[in-house]
Amino acid sequence: MGQIATRGYRPGDEGPLVELWNRVLLLDPVTAKRFRNLVLLDANFDPEGLRLAFDETDRLVGCVYAVRRQLPMSGTELEPENGWIPFFFVDPRFERQGVGSRLLLEAERFLREHGCTKLFFASYAPNYIVPGIDAAGYPKGAAFLQKNAFTKQYSAVAMDYSLVGYETPPEVEALKRQREEEGYTFRTAQDSDLTELIRFNLEIFNPDWARAIREGILQGLPEQILVARECGRLVGFCLFGGYEGIRERFGPFGVHPDQRGRGIGKILLHHCLHTMRAHGLHGAWFLWTGEQSPAGHLYKQTGFSVTRTFDIMVKTLA
Repeated sequence: MGQIATRGYRPGDEGPLVELWNRVLLLDPVTAKRFRNLVLLDANFDPEGLRLAFDETDRLVGCVYAVRRQLPMSGTELEPENGWIPFFFVDPRFERQGVGSRLLLEAERFLREHGCTKLFFASYAPNYIVPGIDAAGYPKGAAFLQKNAFTKQYSAVAMDYSLVGYETPPEVEALKRQREEEGYTFRTAQDSDLTELIRFNLEIFNPDWARAIREGILQGLPEQILVARECGRLVGFCLFGGYEGIRERFGPFGVHPDQRGRGIGKILLHHCLHTMRAHGLHGAWFLWTGEQSPAGHLYKQTGFSVTRTFDIMVKTLA
């Protein structure tokens, strides 16, 4: 360990970072552009939080990234008690030599110095890479977190659905006609919907969804957003292509709690899948939902299949 040197990020490190990332995190490769957008251009990025380890030849051998809020998701709330580690990796040739543990200690010290008392892997918004640790895909990473006093807070699943040959089920078409007779409307979002839709997400769901919608709209997204109204009142929405401009990525998707049980979500989901197919897409996927949640059950009933499971881990910083 005496030959290992550690420090924070410096300009020029990004090339070796992306190269080592792609050699280690095989299930989640990243491009230089995506790394730049999600990490370096994040408003919360602090170079000192991106802890790097180098061997005696100055070759990068490990990384742990720690981040805390410097810009609120909405209002003035900075969640000062919370810190996050969105990713970490160590060159396989340097495993079990204390490199990861040393970097984690430095990352925790960085967060502690900024007042954080709780540390999450990896449910950081807005720019998370994965929701949590994929224990099946990265058993060594899961064991590392457990060894370092992280405990599972909850699990999330990623799901995929093939759109090849997709047709809206007749029963969904019938349900839609019934709801329309009752005063509901389902349509592509118009400019007149957008400010209300963003506010709807801030008040009913969460600021990250509002952000995704706002940023997506700036990229020309409205034709990929669907809204549901009851007698003029906004009660639900769904969209695709809202995250990083990835068109096959479905979501976010939500229905007002007082409207659940009426099939509004089912209608919106199938309307969105039909629209995605009409855009020539061959699949729909998303990264994060509770498998046993109402949304999780709806996805399974529709034909989505679980492709990965993530454990969101948390640790109390003494």
